[in-house]
Amino acid sequence: MINIYFAAKMYPNLYYAFKDLFGIDLPGLRLVNTFGFFVALAFIASAWVLTLELRRKENLGQFSYTEEDIVIGKPAGFSELLTNFLLGFIFGFKIIGAFFIDDALNDPQAFILSGRGSLPFGLLLGGISAFLKWREKNRQKLEKPEKRVIRIWPHDRVGDFVIYAAAFGFLGAKIFHNLENWNDFVKDPVGSLVSFSGLTFYGGLICAGIAIIWYARKHRISVIHLCDAMAPTMMFAYAAGRIGCQVSGDGDWGIVNLRPKPFSWLPDWMWAYHYPHNVVGDGQPIPGCTGPYCNQLVPPVYPTPLYEIIACFILFFVLWYFRKRMKIAGQISGLYLILNGVERFFIEKIRVNTHYEGLPFQPTQAELISLIMVIGGVLLLVKAKDWFGKQTPALK
Repeated sequence: MINIYFAAKMYPNLYYAFKDLFGIDLPGLRLVNTFGFFVALAFIASAWVLTLELRRKENLGQFSYTEEDIVIGKPAGFSELLTNFLLGFIFGFKIIGAFFIDDALNDPQAFILSGRGSLPFGLLLGGISAFLKWREKNRQKLEKPEKRVIRIWPHDRVGDFVIYAAAFGFLGAKIFHNLENWNDFVKDPVGSLVSFSGLTFYGGLICAGIAIIWYARKHRISVIHLCDAMAPTMMFAYAAGRIGCQVSGDGDWGIVNLRPKPFSWLPDWMWAYHYPHNVVGDGQPIPGCTGPYCNQLVPPVYPTPLYEIIACFILFFVLWYFRKRMKIAGQISGLYLILNGVERFFIEKIRVNTHYEGLPFQPTQAELISLIMVIGGVLLLVKAKDWFGKQTPALK
């Protein structure tokens, strides 16, 4: 394919990024969506941040461990072998198969969501994965399996927190997006649900929050202290995830901006940007461009993801600074709600979004939720001492 990205700053997937930045042609990277890649990095980095904060709060005595019984020395069970087979099958069927199917890499997203794949590679990788699990468990097998009691601290469960946040966050983001764009959902329900685009942050935040609170209560983890630990983590994750929005051009940009730059030293792309070669294909065709992703926005728009990256990283450092200075449980959570709500409320003023025409002032979904968050944050700051001033690790 002709390299049409020599001057572009939008990279729909990593193939175009590596080819443009390093001159490396790796067709397999077409399978790695840029937005998803940065979201994954955001989850990994946020898991590290959360682990640091949980360990700090454990040392302060704000969390306690739980004890669980485990059995060691058992052979691999049917469910373990089946799970490993299915994971290996999916990898072989889709990822490996993509390299052996004509035109699969031309439109990776369509291929991944289709029923196409390589059955032989799926079965081969599935069998190998199941065999490796069987061999691993067989090496650990004892003549008589032993029951042991282990202590598990909250920081040991960060992997579970990440899985719950990712799964329920994506589900909530899709649900809230489709509720906000109900007419589009009615026209194409299946396409709207399986599409990688169309995600609403607050929907993900609400659903992931509910799931994590349920998980914390189930494992006797202090919910308010967990919320305090996650406050700077969530701000960091949001800022890092927005990098994917900006780099891929996923449609989460601002309204048309034809105003003159307020400062002469400010680069044009930081004030009004065309998002050339954006991943969603919005805008007008780029002259001389061939192949997919050949559109750009005319006229240019506010690069709101960029603004949120800058603002939310600053707010993360604010929360990180005050996390040791706010001694009462719940206060840092209240501050997070206020900062997040204020930031999102004002960025909505220059973002492309659906407005509720039947309500006064025609607010967006995010503006309504932001307002609720700010009110809730102020209430939490004011009442934290009364509600959680005597909080102990055993209380939730």
